[in-house]
Amino acid sequence: QVQLQESGPGLVKPSQTPSLTCTVPGGSITTNYAWNWIRQPPGKGLEWIGAIHYSGSTYASPSLRSRTSVTRDTTKNQFTLQLSSVTPENATEYYCAGEMPSIDYWGRGTQVTVSS
Repeated sequence: QVQLQESGPGLVKPSQTPSLTCTVPGGSITTNYAWNWIRQPPGKGLEWIGAIHYSGSTYASPSLRSRTSVTRDTTKNQFTLQLSSVTPENATEYYCAGEMPSIDYWGRGTQVTVSS
């Protein structure tokens, strides 16, 4: 079972732009799968944030598109989420996931806390 690994800054201040990175062990993120970022706000369901396809095409939730950037580093087999202008409402666990077309692989999540 492939286990993705998220990493991030943990604590950020409001209005900052944290970068969250997902490392994919084995294989190549340029061969297949869409690589997604998902979060689950407290008390709510899963929320899809955005993704980068193995082809390099990127996608984002319409509600977050203006604040979301998903990029990749193919030399490290990693993909990264940047979410700009964070607020305390964005504080939650963020997950990365590999989809083809259903989600086959998940990370354990990385917590983002937003506080001044």
